Amino acid sequence: MQVVTQAQAVQQQALAWRAAGDDVGLVPTMGALHAGHESLVRRARRENRRVVASIFVNPLQFSPGEDLARYPRPIQRDLEVLEGLGVDAVFQPELDQIYPASFRTHVDPGPWGEVLEGRSRPGHFRGVLTVVLKLLELARPSRAYFGQKDAQQLLLVRQLVRDFCLPVRIVSCPTVREPDGLALSSRNAYLDPARRSSAPALYGALRQAAQAYRDGRKDPAALERLAVEALSGRPELELDYVALFDEATLERPAEAGPGNVLAGAVKLGGIRLIDNVILGAEVL
Repeated sequence: MQVVTQAQAVQQQALAWRAAGDDVGLVPTMGALHAGHESLVRRARRENRRVVASIFVNPLQFSPGEDLARYPRPIQRDLEVLEGLGVDAVFQPELDQIYPASFRTHVDPGPWGEVLEGRSRPGHFRGVLTVVLKLLELARPSRAYFGQKDAQQLLLVRQLVRDFCLPVRIVSCPTVREPDGLALSSRNAYLDPARRSSAPALYGALRQAAQAYRDGRKDPAALERLAVEALSGRPELELDYVALFDEATLERPAEAGPGNVLAGAVKLGGIRLIDNVILGAEVL
């Protein structure tokens, strides 16, 4: 496995692979890898001749006061995990390889980046889309792999690819969960035992609303209220939002239907948790 730190070097390697007829799969990460990341890499390994994983803690997607300085960075362990999964190259750049002193251009996510997560984390999606565009240009993948847990991010990345006619397929992979339902996240490491025991409540509330949909409830506002009510008895959870939206437009449909996303975000002792369920697809 190659560990590449220079932007030009990773681009040259990717171009050489593509010239040789090899397709390339890209798995962008911020490190602190868990089983969710591993599932992305395994799928990329199945579907591509070459696999590149990136490890870069992107400062542009952290809002003021967030956890950039303390974000976990177990680099050696991450490299061992990726090597064990058969990754061909890991792109592990320093900041100046992504944002050199001359860097001036950023991607504006538009109105979709200003609601839900974007409302609570101003500038977050501007930072996400800027680094994703750069990574796509450097790694030149045929496919890039993202987790469904970040549903709004997934929608925005797909829009980025459409708007700029990028020759890459964005592959959505199912959320990987702990046995009690908690969606895997690098930030789960911040949870002490008491908070960890409360953390699955968000998924539980979303599942209750998804079950109501399966039972015939189709009013989006009513389904949102059901999830909010399920969380109302958990004072340790500070609710940010629950929203039901169309997976392609981020708009609330007139009537809930298969494939719609019911998403939520809470804070638990200052730790932000997000999750979602896909109506008609979730195992309840």
